[in-house]
Amino acid sequence: MMTKTFLKKLPLLLLAAGLAGATAAASAADIKLGAAEALTGPAAKYGVAIKNGFTLAVDEINAKGGVNGNKIALIVEDEQGKKEEAITVFKKLIFQDKVLMVFGPTLSNSAFAADPIAAAAKVVAFGTSNTADGITAIGPQIFRNSVMESDVLPVTTRAAIKHFNLKKVAVIYGNDDAFTKNGYDVFKTTLEAQKIPVTDTETYAKGDVDFKAQLTKIKASNPDAIVCSCLAEEAANIILQTRTLGMKQPFIGGNGFNSPKLFEIAKDAADNTIMGSPWSAENSAPANKAFIAAYKARFNADPDQFAAQAYDAMHLIAEAIKKAKLTGALDKDREALREALPTVKLDGATGKFAFRRAPAKDGKEAGYDADQDAIVNIAKNGKFVLLK
Repeated sequence: MMTKTFLKKLPLLLLAAGLAGATAAASAADIKLGAAEALTGPAAKYGVAIKNGFTLAVDEINAKGGVNGNKIALIVEDEQGKKEEAITVFKKLIFQDKVLMVFGPTLSNSAFAADPIAAAAKVVAFGTSNTADGITAIGPQIFRNSVMESDVLPVTTRAAIKHFNLKKVAVIYGNDDAFTKNGYDVFKTTLEAQKIPVTDTETYAKGDVDFKAQLTKIKASNPDAIVCSCLAEEAANIILQTRTLGMKQPFIGGNGFNSPKLFEIAKDAADNTIMGSPWSAENSAPANKAFIAAYKARFNADPDQFAAQAYDAMHLIAEAIKKAKLTGALDKDREALREALPTVKLDGATGKFAFRRAPAKDGKEAGYDADQDAIVNIAKNGKFVLLK
């Protein structure tokens, strides 16, 4: 039975308990990070792998005590690979969920649409799969660890020309996507610099599945190889359809090819495809071997470049948070993270990584690109191996 004295003290006891609980909660506060990725739709082949890479890294970081004693809480939203959805998701994560920073979106098209939201709010937007030129020119809050096509494709093209002794090529690309259009521009400039004639240039639009009309024209031009600035699914179908037309030319592609989807669809028809990327499953560095083993154990599947880049990106952010020394004042913490992030370096699954400042555009301060070397791979027996 409660005494009158106890009843009088009860409100004070409850208040004290509440304060103690609040203190405990504050000392173990979550660091909320956002991710806007394409988990459904055609770009999900990239977005799901990216989410898995984030998840694996967060699990590892939190298992070791988090960052400065605080656990990372990742809020993932599906932006479906659509510009409008990416804008909506960025607004939700930044203004409603009040995340410290946001990863994504998956495609370059969506990044051009959504990243200005983050820049205006002075929130770091970190792309792990956006490679089109100009994205980081949006503002100093825009970062990426995905190596630009303008850095990768010249290396890839020169290696393919040498490997196959190419004298002339044909080109096919998607003309309604920022990534594939930018890739075409880089290929065109590189081929001109290498003095490799283009026998025919063909285009297609998103959603196309029948490429036989374009490929028949390419076949008639008799190229030594086919340059394809395409995402994995379209690339795989294009490769298959060339083979049904009796065409045996090798393909040259960008990092959009670096997905298991290419081989799920094209299988060994994709053999002799050359692709450039900052990541290779054949990289035997300890960090990459550990990542691959952990990913297989966690998801019962092989990782790809996009999972590796997401995994490294999360570790880069964790290191930046350590340096930033968050105070709990959201606006100040967002700015502290932005200031700390450019100084972070990593030797991760994708190898040695550092940021480099993107050139200013129209007198406006720009963000940061990946300063990382490309690795050239060739498809053999349903997988990419290092080009020797």
